[in-house]
Amino acid sequence: MLIAIEQISSSWLVKYPGEIAALSAASLWAVSSVIYGSLGREISPMYLNLFKGAIAIILLGLTLLVRGELFPTVSATNLCLLLLSGSIGIGLGDTAFFAALNCLGARRALLMETLAPPITAILALIFLQERLKASVWGGILLTVAGVAWVVTERTPATEGRPVYLRKGIIFGIIAAISLAIGGILARAAIANNSISPLWAALLRISAAVVSLLPFLRLQQNSFAYKPTPRVFAGIGLAAFMGTYLGIWLQQTAIKFTEVGIALTLTNTAPIFILPISVFIGEKPSIRAILGAGVAIFGIATIFYLG
Repeated sequence: MLIAIEQISSSWLVKYPGEIAALSAASLWAVSSVIYGSLGREISPMYLNLFKGAIAIILLGLTLLVRGELFPTVSATNLCLLLLSGSIGIGLGDTAFFAALNCLGARRALLMETLAPPITAILALIFLQERLKASVWGGILLTVAGVAWVVTERTPATEGRPVYLRKGIIFGIIAAISLAIGGILARAAIANNSISPLWAALLRISAAVVSLLPFLRLQQNSFAYKPTPRVFAGIGLAAFMGTYLGIWLQQTAIKFTEVGIALTLTNTAPIFILPISVFIGEKPSIRAILGAGVAIFGIATIFYLG
């Protein structure tokens, strides 16, 4: 029996390496979001993003050193675009996402992230004059409807703490817009050059960390804060899974399968969060399950029929 299971698993890995990598990335992002959500009670979103980024920089730097990848040849324009994408997409976007986690909980906040693909399509229409097909508009409406249906569901508390719906929705929208802008800038920067995904990730995360430093002065006793060993261990684990392995698996998915399939599957994290929510004591409603499915179907419509 075990031998048969191993043979099936091996054949799937050979036949669908990109799809499995994408689903693995989505599952890791779901788990890391739960960890970040629990840490949000003890550390501010800005500090959480800062420490997460610092750990990811160390891991990516060590990986590049072991692989012997030298600094890539990239034009000044593309380098600026890449750094700007990191400041907006990761610096602002992840900080807003962590704030949304504190307000909405991991399940709802992660579902808000699925708004990024529709927002990307709309931004492309506005700034790049790309005409959208009727099917794409249908996918956008499905995604927004699915997210709105879940997020506006009235529940007394999420993961043992109150839900701040209005504030959470605002932070979630900021995170999704920032992610979309960061993605557009990053694609513009790496589309026509040979920079590796790991170097691109390192440069973007480094820019995000640097962009956060000036704003730390706005927080009281900011430079006096020291995370407890428990908090630091949690950030390290979540950064390793969500930022380091998640990004690597995402790039692997894009390499071995069609971009539309890869991006659709990596956006299935809200599906993976449902069994995790049950495990930690939250009981997702039928409305939450159906709404997440509608949002994912909307994303698939955008990529496959667009």
